[in-house]
Parts: sequence; C-alpha cells; structure tokens
Amino acid sequence: MTEVSYKIIDGVLVENSVEDLAAIEECKTEMASDAVEELKIYNRQKRNALLAESDWTQANDSPLAAEKKVEWASYRTALRDLPTSEGWPSVTFPTEPS
Repeated sequence: MTEVSYKIIDGVLVENSVEDLAAIEECKTEMASDAVEELKIYNRQKRNALLAESDWTQANDSPLAAEKKVEWASYRTALRDLPTSEGWPSVTFPTEPS
C-alpha cells in the first residue's frame, strides 16, 4: 500500500504519495546543486576579472609606492584564495585598496 500525504496548495487539498514527495525533494536538491554550481562559475569569473583589472598594480613600471604595491599584492592574494575559503562559493569578496 502506498503511503499518502496531503497538503494545501493555493487553497486546494492535494494528495501526494511518498514517491511523489521523494521526486519533489530530489528535484529541489538538483536545483540547489545547480544554483551552487552557477554561483561558483559567477564568483570565479568575477574574481578573475578583478585580478585582471589589478594586474597593473604589480608591474615593474607601476606608479604606485612600494607600500601600496604591498596592499594590492595582499588584495590579489585574497582574491586568489577565495575558492579555497570556507563557505565557497558563498563568500565576501575582499575590499579593493584605495
């Protein structure tokens, strides 16, 4: 005998079997997994863009003072370390030096 549960959706009583509920939960899990993968891709692209935009700060002919170069180098290291950070891909990006 199939176990049945009921719930109200938009004011209508709906019957769900255990198999239906399992399929719904599996779908939710797949959707969540897809969202995480999309966030990983987005954050990696954003990180790569920020690194590319700050490449000039580390060039030999950069107009920055030595201490500013160090600040930018630390920022760039923090960007590169993001994918190994706890909580990746739900992370806070480091603040760009001023």
